[in-house]
Amino acid sequence: MLFLPELSLLGAGLILFIFSLGKPSSGKIKNVATILAAVTLFASLICIKSEGNLFYSAYQVDFFSQVFKVLIALATLTILIFSDKMGDITQEVRSEYYLFLFMSVLGLMMLVSSVELLAIFVSLELSSFAVYVMVPMRNNATASGVQVEAGIKYLLFGVMATGLMLFGMSYMYGLTGSTQLPVIADKLSLLYSQPAAAIAIVLVLAGFFYKLALFPLHFWVPDIYEGASNETTAFIAAVPKLAAVALLIRLVSLVSSDGEVIVNVLMVCALLSMFYGNLSALVQKDVKRLLGFSGISHAGFVLVGLLTFKVTGYATAMYYIMGYLFMNLACFLVICSVSEKGKNVSVEDFTGLHKRAPLLAITLAVGLFALAGIPPFVGFTGKFLLLLGALKEGHLILVILAAINTGIAIFYYLSIVRVSFCSDAEGRGTVASSGLNNALAVLLILTIIVMGVMPSKFIAMTTTAIQSIM
Repeated sequence: MLFLPELSLLGAGLILFIFSLGKPSSGKIKNVATILAAVTLFASLICIKSEGNLFYSAYQVDFFSQVFKVLIALATLTILIFSDKMGDITQEVRSEYYLFLFMSVLGLMMLVSSVELLAIFVSLELSSFAVYVMVPMRNNATASGVQVEAGIKYLLFGVMATGLMLFGMSYMYGLTGSTQLPVIADKLSLLYSQPAAAIAIVLVLAGFFYKLALFPLHFWVPDIYEGASNETTAFIAAVPKLAAVALLIRLVSLVSSDGEVIVNVLMVCALLSMFYGNLSALVQKDVKRLLGFSGISHAGFVLVGLLTFKVTGYATAMYYIMGYLFMNLACFLVICSVSEKGKNVSVEDFTGLHKRAPLLAITLAVGLFALAGIPPFVGFTGKFLLLLGALKEGHLILVILAAINTGIAIFYYLSIVRVSFCSDAEGRGTVASSGLNNALAVLLILTIIVMGVMPSKFIAMTTTAIQSIM
């Protein structure tokens, strides 16, 4: 039972590998992948209260990891449901595409349970290299070769981040003589005054900063978001960030706030991520690039919760990344529906969307309002709780600058809403959307609203999850 979600993914990978040996129709392989994702979600749900250690305590199963596994499986299933067109993935590679997708999900699920440096490294590389292969799997007729450039950039930048992380891990092992996170935390707490300890922690965090798209390891985001297919970008924008936040919480929760250097590094990275992401998003016309820069900014907000070094702050950060997941999925559902043959979507492509597809327009507006931090949606509640927790810890300047960034972000989010609702269709045709996609859109809208209006139950759940690892 402890390893059931991972075993279901291994089985799914084997099934998809067998399909890749033949030439199944696109509809058949899509249905098989969706069913396998649903099975994985079911396996994750029935194991949500499982607890234990595996592989000589290198792999820890607890409520914290199981909640993230459910979210990862749920996000994967959601993306597979609304990506019914898949117009930008050629028929010849669809079986392989789904195979690599499930292998990446397997790596992410392993990542959230890994509490040993080598296990973290292996899980991170499994999740990353599968996505490196997925990015170039795009129809050249719509991408004009930019997908290959994006794939190469993603690989090279990822290898660089991995090198930094491995260098930091070697310092950690040299300082503590162990690769187990709890042992490392106990010994590093006595070594904060040594530069080598601070360097080790910062370099290890760099690997997760890359996954979360935090400054200064953010530079891959806009090109990869633009070059990858809409479905691949939806996955990159939402799912790996869940695992990155889970590992960041595990690492930071083991670090004491007495480490002044670490606190300052996290604070500077949070502020620079916010300002760089929001200011760069102001001038974007491609919606995926805009959401990429937006994601950099939101990663900075997640760090605000970690800077409290308290259970409440970690729980709020976990709540915020959960909300960010559903906000992103709502936006990408609309992008995949509006896109013609998998092409990238510009802001102008949403012109008159309220007349062409009213439900999609409402879904897009709710997702963007939530990302902007407008009440009563989950984005507002999450940002409010994060800033309130930081203010209680005395980070007044950080809170003021974060609030300014929220104001900046409202401008470019609402500019998309304005185009969608305050302009005529200008002869553009209606946007087709299946009944399943419409039902999914309604569920996402309700989730974003309910999480924002009634956050107490979700905060209680995330608090319980955090307490299981403290």
